[in-house]
Amino acid sequence: MKQQTIKQSVSISGTGLHTGQKGTLTFNPAPEHHGIKFRRVDIEGQPIVEARVENVVDTSRGTTIAQNGARVYTVEHILASVRGAGIDNILIDINCEEPPIQDGSAKNMIETLKSAGIVEQNAEREYLRINKEVKYINEKIGAEIIITPADDFRMEVSVDYNSKVLKPQTAILEDMSDFEKEISPCRTFVFFHELEMLLKYNLIKGGDLSTAIVFVEGFVGEEELQRVAKLFNMESVGVHEGGILNNTTLRFENEPARHKLLDLIGDMALLGKPILGHVKAFKPGHLANTEFVKLIIENLE
Repeated sequence: MKQQTIKQSVSISGTGLHTGQKGTLTFNPAPEHHGIKFRRVDIEGQPIVEARVENVVDTSRGTTIAQNGARVYTVEHILASVRGAGIDNILIDINCEEPPIQDGSAKNMIETLKSAGIVEQNAEREYLRINKEVKYINEKIGAEIIITPADDFRMEVSVDYNSKVLKPQTAILEDMSDFEKEISPCRTFVFFHELEMLLKYNLIKGGDLSTAIVFVEGFVGEEELQRVAKLFNMESVGVHEGGILNNTTLRFENEPARHKLLDLIGDMALLGKPILGHVKAFKPGHLANTEFVKLIIENLE
């Protein structure tokens, strides 16, 4: 396999989920062995932030990276899109702190990348290969992620939140060529009772009820529903019979598990190179994902 980049620059614009900043993201071609890098074009000197796990500075409700005095929030969907499109080298200009959330999935991002054209470069693609099982366990949050040696890359993700409405479920990706169709459309999700906490901590300032699946655990009164509708500038909201706010319907029966798989692909891109191995994860999250990546690197070294 040869390394790949995009043929021409292409942009998307929108609002960041947590910061609420409006900005533009521009994907640019990059030379061989460049890797994935962000460039904060809104800051003097246009500092570069490399998509590497050693640059991770925060994993609460998203993966944030920082370098050279600059930060980029919530990078996981972009990184998953780049990996899903088979791109090795790319320079991503961003004129604010956080990329646009779009519809809460990676669908628009990977479509934008592919619209630019994917071109093969001369250098061979470099893969990371493990020669023994690497296991990460975090008993406090109940997460477990394992990678075993293999000649290809596959991933299986299971989630269980002890919920009446979000049942235990599993998502499987057997080949990265299936990412665009099977994984990229899957949106982020949240429980109804978490919305107020997120707003209290000054998060989801750019969110609206069209950018996430909201699961409702138990009875919620009409007064509370209307209060949430007002917070998100909607006339009204209700609850589907299946326990989801009626602003949306699921794109896949196991869309939450598929989205967690999407996030894990994005966070594993922080390895800096694609890896060969079979990954099996239970209740992954950004903290667990990035700690798992660090553990892989330790074992590679």
